[in-house]
Amino acid sequence: MSNPLSFFDTKKDSYLTVHQVAEELQISSDTVRRWNKRGLIKSRRNELNHRVFDLAEVKRVVAKTLGKSSGPNRFKILKRRKLSGYNVIDLFAGAGGTALGLRNAGLSHELLVELDRDAASTLVVNMPRATVINEDVSGIDFRKYRDSVDIVEAGFPCQAFSYAGNKNGFDDTRGTLFFEFARCVNEVRPKIAIAENVRGLVNHDRGRTLRTMLRTMDEIGYNVTYKVLRSQYLDVPQKRERLIILAVKKELELPFLYPIEKDYTISLGEALEGVPDSEGQNYSEKKLRILDMVPEGGYWRDLPIDVQKEYMGASFYLGGGKTGMARRLSWDEPSLTIVCSPAQKQTERCHPSETRPLTVRESARIQTFPDSWKFEGSVSSQYKQIGNAVPVNLGFHVGEAAIAMLNGSWDESKFTLEERREPATQLPLDLVAQ
Repeated sequence: MSNPLSFFDTKKDSYLTVHQVAEELQISSDTVRRWNKRGLIKSRRNELNHRVFDLAEVKRVVAKTLGKSSGPNRFKILKRRKLSGYNVIDLFAGAGGTALGLRNAGLSHELLVELDRDAASTLVVNMPRATVINEDVSGIDFRKYRDSVDIVEAGFPCQAFSYAGNKNGFDDTRGTLFFEFARCVNEVRPKIAIAENVRGLVNHDRGRTLRTMLRTMDEIGYNVTYKVLRSQYLDVPQKRERLIILAVKKELELPFLYPIEKDYTISLGEALEGVPDSEGQNYSEKKLRILDMVPEGGYWRDLPIDVQKEYMGASFYLGGGKTGMARRLSWDEPSLTIVCSPAQKQTERCHPSETRPLTVRESARIQTFPDSWKFEGSVSSQYKQIGNAVPVNLGFHVGEAAIAMLNGSWDESKFTLEERREPATQLPLDLVAQ
């Protein structure tokens, strides 16, 4: 067989259909669809509603597949040895996924704010030199930090907006936690502000929610852009997408930089090599019996039809793929998104070869927390903290990009330069990471 990557050098079309990919690579169309279904390769619909694949995406998966049986274990917690000299305030800090990633990139924390008592205790235990405030952010006056902080970062929970016509910018966000982030930015006046949220925010209320946020940042004196980052291509053994909004103070001529995706993924097997034992949830005898029948990488459709009906109940007759139900993970792929409860029926995260949920330390590894990171509170609270966190390595890459922005120079092989977004511009409804 000829080199299956060679055709990428001469192919003129930007996108390939399922059958074109299969024909060119001499694989089955079902294999291409399986890659797509399992999140290993992205697709979109063209003007004829055909599923098409970006050449770069296909090339990435093919390279991973060809090199699957060889090479070193790529899993590691990314960390720079030297501090950058820049500092950051971290709001809604949770158990510290983003905070640790930013610190590992070389940023120093001026302040971390977290309302949840257990998560705040986790921050105190693991970051003893940092100032942690366990309070509602709405009651904190940030003006004492004015012009003394380089970055304000927040993974704000996304609440429903009351638009009042979607015309009033800052006023339209009052009563939401995004408003508290914007208020902090307005009071501190950092050089850069970073907001993180779920990918679904892009299309929430047909894009009006995100437009309101962009308009708010513009109103308080910041140019803004945004991009969806995919963790599985940024040294995280997990399929998890996050929307990253970057804002730069208007009087500063700083570039908008995002990390460039890698040409590899990290499998669950690589991530869990040597993971220490820890506490975890258990299955009921009924669920244990059913999940014992599910093969590695499988889900409820791999069960006998009578067992499917028994386990799924009314959900069996409803539409949708319901692919999270009775789901067993695969050693050879990145994990599905880590959730707050790994034994929930709708979002099952069963160990690949043992019939049990992922443990606390396994979940933390997949989120790229180091084994030394101690989570406070009950087992349920620890799962929740881990599931709500941003992967540490994703935070590292975002932190490196922010440092490069502040330095005004960057390695073009590591970062991509993005354009400012016009706040009033209609946002696309099919935004995907580039």
